Amino acid sequence: MDERLPVTLRILVDADACPVKDEVYRVALRYAVPVRIVANQFIRLPADPLIERVLVDSGFDAADDWIAAEASPATIVVTADILLADRCVKAGATVLGANGRPFTAASIGQAVATRALMADLRAMGDVTGGPAPFSKADRSRFLSALDEAIVRLRRTGS
Repeated sequence: MDERLPVTLRILVDADACPVKDEVYRVALRYAVPVRIVANQFIRLPADPLIERVLVDSGFDAADDWIAAEASPATIVVTADILLADRCVKAGATVLGANGRPFTAASIGQAVATRALMADLRAMGDVTGGPAPFSKADRSRFLSALDEAIVRLRRTGS
């Protein structure tokens, strides 16, 4: 029996500053899921036909626009960009942050609002720090969330 997934299931990675690319490769190759690494600069990839580089132009949000246009219910999108996550969730994609947190239709509105609030606070100088440093626990949660997303999509046939 062939355990390969339908060709429509794939993973799209917003590669700029993504700390979990190696984890994506490992899980995707285990399940034979195609991966597209989307960036506006060259990123070294493992030599495997399932992993493809998509090099977009350097225009503002070019990678985000490409990913959003390709997002579908049979797509897992990996991004830390909340506005991109919002666009992909609206397209029906499964969206995961690098820390393993899923962005869903139920959670994305609050994430967008929080992002806007934090941007306003930073602009006023009230908040000067950024997100907490990426941790081993974040990496572990991401691995688990990606594995679960693939299994779920595989089971539902998306």
